Formats: sequence, C-alpha cells, structure tokens
Amino acid sequence: MDLHKKTFTTELDGEKISIEVSDLAGQANAAVVGRHGNTVVLATVVMSKEDRMGDFFPLTVDYEERFYAAGKIGGSRFVRREGKSSDESILSGRLIDRTVRPLFDARLRRDVQIVVTVISYDGKNDPDIIGLLSSSCALAISDIPWGGPVAGVQTIKTNEKGEEEYRSFFAGPEQYVNMIEFEGKEIQEGVALEVFVAAHKKVKELISFQKNIVKEIGKKKLDVMLKEPDEKIKKLVKEFIEGKIGPALRDKTFSDLKDNLFKHLTSLGETEETLKDVEAILETETDTFVHEEAIKHDRRVDGRKLNEIRPLYGEVGLLELTHGSGLFVRGQTQVLAVTTLASSAAEQLVETMESTTKRSFMLHYNFPSFSTGEVGKSRGPGRREIGHGALAAKALRALIPPKEEFPYTIRIVAETLSSNGSSSMASTCAGCLSLMDAGVPIKKHIGGIAMGLMASEDGKEYKILTDIQGPEDHYGDMDFKVAGTKDGVTAIQMDVKINGITAEIFERALAQAKEARFTIIGVMEKIIPAARPQVSKYAPKILSLKIPQDRIGELIGPGGKNINGIVAESENKVTIDIEEDGTVYVAGVDIALVERAYNTIQTSMKEYEVGEIVTGPIVRILEFGAIVDLGGGQDGMIHVSELKEGFVKKVEDVVHEGQVVKAKIIRAEEGRIGLSLKGIEQDK
Repeated sequence: MDLHKKTFTTELDGEKISIEVSDLAGQANAAVVGRHGNTVVLATVVMSKEDRMGDFFPLTVDYEERFYAAGKIGGSRFVRREGKSSDESILSGRLIDRTVRPLFDARLRRDVQIVVTVISYDGKNDPDIIGLLSSSCALAISDIPWGGPVAGVQTIKTNEKGEEEYRSFFAGPEQYVNMIEFEGKEIQEGVALEVFVAAHKKVKELISFQKNIVKEIGKKKLDVMLKEPDEKIKKLVKEFIEGKIGPALRDKTFSDLKDNLFKHLTSLGETEETLKDVEAILETETDTFVHEEAIKHDRRVDGRKLNEIRPLYGEVGLLELTHGSGLFVRGQTQVLAVTTLASSAAEQLVETMESTTKRSFMLHYNFPSFSTGEVGKSRGPGRREIGHGALAAKALRALIPPKEEFPYTIRIVAETLSSNGSSSMASTCAGCLSLMDAGVPIKKHIGGIAMGLMASEDGKEYKILTDIQGPEDHYGDMDFKVAGTKDGVTAIQMDVKINGITAEIFERALAQAKEARFTIIGVMEKIIPAARPQVSKYAPKILSLKIPQDRIGELIGPGGKNINGIVAESENKVTIDIEEDGTVYVAGVDIALVERAYNTIQTSMKEYEVGEIVTGPIVRILEFGAIVDLGGGQDGMIHVSELKEGFVKKVEDVVHEGQVVKAKIIRAEEGRIGLSLKGIEQDK
C-alpha cells in the first residue's frame, strides 16, 4: 500500500523544516505532518457540510500535547493518560486561533475545526512554530475557503550571563503582522520595532514556501454560500436607525434601540423569518458608524479624544487579613487583586509534554458574569480567562525578585468586578499595587493599557485609540495591549479583526501606549509610592540557608525524625522545606519560632574545623572519655588523654556530667569530632 507522500522542505534559523502531505488522516479536508528539527506535529482541518444557525463564524482550534512525544508517561498515578489540556497547551491553541481567524470570512457559517497534535518533541524546537505553519498549510491546501497562508516565528534574546532579555512570537500573512506575544525585561520600543521587522521578514519566507506547496497540490476552494442579508430588510433597518446609533452608544441605550427596531419592523408586517438578519445588519451599520466617526471626525463613542484615558482610581490595603491587596479602576473597568505569600511548599508543579517545572509566581484571573451585568454559571476559568491571566503574569514577571532575594511563593488573584475594556491590563495595574502592598520588593510600578485601531477598508486611513472600551473593542480592528515600567516594555499582546498591521502602525501604537502608560504609572505612584518595607504581619516569615547536598538525609533523619523534631520544638508552627540543591527554607508567621528552628538547623549542619574553640555541656561519661553536646544534634568526644596534662586515672576526677566546658577541636573527620581540654591550657 502506498500513502502517496509528498514532502516539501525549507529552513528556519538553520533548522530544517518539512511539510509532508499524504493519505494519513485522509478523511479530513486536509492533513499535514510538519517537522521542525525532530519536533513533529499532525495538523488536520475539517469543515462541516452544512451551515450552522447563528450569527457568528464557528471556528475551533484544539492543540493536543501527547506525553509520548517527549518520551514521558503523563497523567496522575492512578490515571496514566493525558488529562484536561494544560494552560500552556491552551495558550498555544489560542496563538494559532488568533493568527488564522482574521483570514476567514466572518460571514461563513460552517463549523471549521483545526486540531494540532504534537507527536514528537525534541526539547529544542518549539511546537508552536511548526504547529502554526502546519495548520496554515493544511488550510491553504484544503478546499476550505480561507485567505491565508500565515506563519509565525519566535525570537529569544539572552544577555552575556545567559539570562533571557525578551521572548517574542510574531505571526501573520504576507503583508501584515496580525498576532503578537512579547515578554521582556523593560525593553525599549525601538528594540521591539526591530524585532517586528526582522520577524516579519522570516514570516514572508515561510509564506512563500507554503505558496509553492499550494501551487503544486492545493485543492480548489469550495464555493460556499456566505450569509447575505435581505436587501429590503437592510433598507428598512438603515432608515430606522438613521442618526440614532451615536446617541444610543453614548447613552448606553443600544439595547433599547435594538428592541425598538424589532418592534418597528414587526409593526410593518415583517415575520420571524424575514427578521432573522436584522441583528447582523445592525451590527454592520454600527461598525461602519464607529469607524467613520473615528477616521473622518476624530470622534469616539463616549466623546473622548483619541489619546484620552478614562478616569483612574486605586486603593491598597483594602483587606486587612490578606497579605496584600490592590484595587485599580479605569472608567467602568474595576479589578481587585489580592496577593498571597507562602513558602516554597506552595509552589505549583507544572507538568507538560515539554517540561516538568515548579512555578513560584502565579497570577490567576477571574471574570464572573456579574462583571458585565449578566447572569451566568461559574464553570471555572475558560480559554479567555487563562489567556488574560497569562498576559498579566508576563507583564509583572519581569520585576519579580529572584528566590535568592525573596524566598516566597507568590500568588495573585485578579477579581474582575466590572468590565468595559481591557480587564487584563487593569489586572496588571491592580496586581502591581497588591504586590507592593504585600511587601514584595519590586522596585518600580508596572502599568498597562489597551490600544485600538479604526482603519478604512483599504487600510490607507487609520486612527489609533488609547484605552479602548467595549464598543471600540467589539467594532474596532485591533486589540493591542502594552505593559511596562517607565523604563521599558515588559509585555505586548495583539489581536486583530483585519488582515493585520504594518510596522508603521506598530510603531505609532507603541508610542501612544507609552504616553498612556506613563500617565497610569503616575497615578499608581500616588496610591503607593514604593513597596512596603516588610511583609504583612499575617504573612509567613522565611529564613533560608544552604547545606551540603550529601547532608540532606542527615538533616531529615531516619523516617523524618530529625526534621520533625525541629518542627515539634517550634510548637508545630513552622514549616521546613528542602530543595534538591541543599537550600533549606524555614517559614512561619511567628518570627521568634522561625529563628529558633533556623538556629537549630544551622547548628546541626555546622561543619567544624580543627583548631576551633567550642563550648557545651558534658552529657555522658565513658571509661575512656566524655561526650560534649555541641547543639543541633551534634556532639564531640574528649578522650581521657586530652582531659589534662599528665596521667588521668578516672574521667570523673577531671570532669562530671552536666559541667559546661570549653574545648578545642583537634579532629573533624567523617562527622566525628575530637575535642581537647588540655589544648586550651596549652594555648594559654
């Protein structure tokens, strides 16, 4: 049997990339096996044969990690298979979705599903790159109507110490960039622009590669009927809403306008069948109105200037018993962020196909239905919540102090109380305030802002909007979020509804965002000028020390006897965590008990040197000497010959049990310590 394989190859950053098309997964509209080095994905695309009822395009992107791809057996101990998607795989799926979605005609009503399955991972080449490329190629060669191809590239810059300065992913079609993920340590806008230009050059090369594949094996696109509204209804809607959209958006009476429109059309004798397109027509007309107001008249829905930020407000210390809290308000958007500090025992174990790591900084974002004035069930975080939380975490992570300086596990929970435009950037601001309130020693404020775009159909005219709210996000062409300090950018994320943006728009949006960011940070500095000098009295206090790795077992003791004894001596109010490298963390709310446990560990792990003078009580008398307690579970022996100068007939003639003596260390080998009293006399 022949699978009729065709393989196409190119290179990216010196690594071979190949696209293989065959009869594998042959019942899909198209399937592609993509290879980048030894990282391999299977990308399939399927479109349903019938239209779905509704007023949106039903696209689904699933990104599936398989643990076998990295030679692992995943899952829990009792269920050795992949469970629900990890946050990391959800973010990868969103990355692909956000890149391919704008290239579909929004009028399409057939279900389209893209499934990317990672089947081999070489530990070097990020599956996101080949996952996006393979998805694009599968769509491009399929019979599914689509305006691609697209591609994306990752850029990672490290400094001389090997520390990461920034990491970016730029993606889009041939002429534009339509998806951005950027995380950096206070990167200048000019540097980000250089990365944009360089990345898009590589994107163009990957698109040219795909075009050659399509030319050779691409299928003819299906002639799918696109949803078009009835012309008669269209005329009636436009007549009724003439001059009413602007006031309805400004006065927040848009739902009333919609209700009155339906009542009017019903009174004219229109039926349920003819009214089914009314909402889509109203959406299109509103979209046109919002664009024209911004592009032609420099007017926004709420009357603000194009670069004007809504009123700002904030507080810290709202909740006394929590470790840190911050409220940030921008217009109708309100986010309460609460910071919790804990020991390393609270670190999150993150097990993915790519790696198994511990996470000591977390930001979790919640978006309840009441925040938009709606009724809904609480089902836990969805893809949107995970994406928004990841963005806010990226923005703040650049200034989180290393564990060596601040040995805490940090968790921020951002509660969206009200939302009308960029709650993710409000979460960044509120999160920063709560970190400072908690005494986390971040040295600067981090602020974030969402920028929008209104562009003409040909793209020649456009206006950039600062601090977009609901209607501008819904009807606008770009959601461009930028976070950072006064010294540079820490995170950028961009999605678009159009084909993409140029380097010129990117540069102008960054400059306008910088101006807004400085204004926001100025307000935050007045709320809390700097991080509190100490953590909350309700937060644990943590002390750390380093012990030799080969003595970890000694500290723990048989069955945990030693370490449990230290905890018991501290009234069971401290926790002791030991890292693989020998770092020991002692944590507890009562600093006195923490210090007691810390001192006990320090003494028990002390490595004595020959010549050192020690003091301790004699705890046991032997025929040939005496045992001295050195503290921390360590002891030393004074041989009878070292009790004093001359012959000693009986040990008790020189020392007795309970006597505190000062002795000199004369031997320290393999944990055995030899002491001398006469050595002290000789030194005199």
